[in-house]
Amino acid sequence: MRVTVRLFARLRDIAGAAELTRDIAQGATIRSVWRQLAGEYPELGQYERSISSAVNADYARMDQVLSDGDEVAFLPPVSGG
Repeated sequence: MRVTVRLFARLRDIAGAAELTRDIAQGATIRSVWRQLAGEYPELGQYERSISSAVNADYARMDQVLSDGDEVAFLPPVSGG
């Protein structure tokens, strides 16, 4: 299966791209995609406890199972005022 991964703000800076494509196994979850990315870009690992995730523009938990063609987004915490 193939998914599109969208990264925002600092996560995008670390990976050097706003959008990536990844091949995943049947039954893969958002968390497994995140861990694959953190393996490729170790600096991402520090954000695991604070990021939000979404699938096809709807917020989703990290244990959600993905389908072929899904778009997964990872959003770091935002601060400001």
